[in-house]
Amino acid sequence: MGDYYTLVHTIALTMGVAWASGINLYAAVAMLGLMGSFGYVQLPESMAVVQDPLVIVAAAFMYCVEFVADKTPGVDTGWDALHTFIRIPAGALLAAGAVGDVNPALSVTAGLLGGGVAAATHATKAGSRVLINTSPEPFSNWFASFAEDIAVFAGLWAALNHPVIFIALFLLFMLALWWLLPRLWRGVVAVFRKIRSFFGGPRPAGPRSAGPRSAGPRSAAPPVG
Repeated sequence: MGDYYTLVHTIALTMGVAWASGINLYAAVAMLGLMGSFGYVQLPESMAVVQDPLVIVAAAFMYCVEFVADKTPGVDTGWDALHTFIRIPAGALLAAGAVGDVNPALSVTAGLLGGGVAAATHATKAGSRVLINTSPEPFSNWFASFAEDIAVFAGLWAALNHPVIFIALFLLFMLALWWLLPRLWRGVVAVFRKIRSFFGGPRPAGPRSAGPRSAGPRSAAPPVG
């Protein structure tokens, strides 16, 4: 029974940190570091680095920066584009660290799966923000950002304290992403096409108007008899 609980907790922590990293990496690292430092959760030895005060302070500072950037229309999309190169690798590293150093092959597998989960959640966040930014008012950005922050904190808490419930919700979430991501992609492509046409991008050529026809060789007039 002990091995079962250990396995469930490991899966929940592995997928939880990867899922949260794709949405708000700094919130996830700061929360894990604080909970580990105050003894609310026992993190694997390979993740003990997040409990270092320097890591916690850096993650908390960057979370404050992201808190502002993520709620500013237009800036949030640029921030998400930059963090494509940060959230996904970090999610893979945290997922690999969550399984510990017992089995290197298991760590690599967890890293690959974690990177894929982080990429999926990051793509969902970034794509939905592009569509939300088509709205002229800022309130939808604020609502979405606050909802994402709450989801990260609540999701990680559930992964650490109620792993079975988290795994069930996580599987439902991934099934929803399987349906949602293609539709988000089509919406994002449509938005960028409109932006390109607004700034004078290439437009499909219409039917060409017929020009003056060139007169062919005229037949000679018959001689007058």
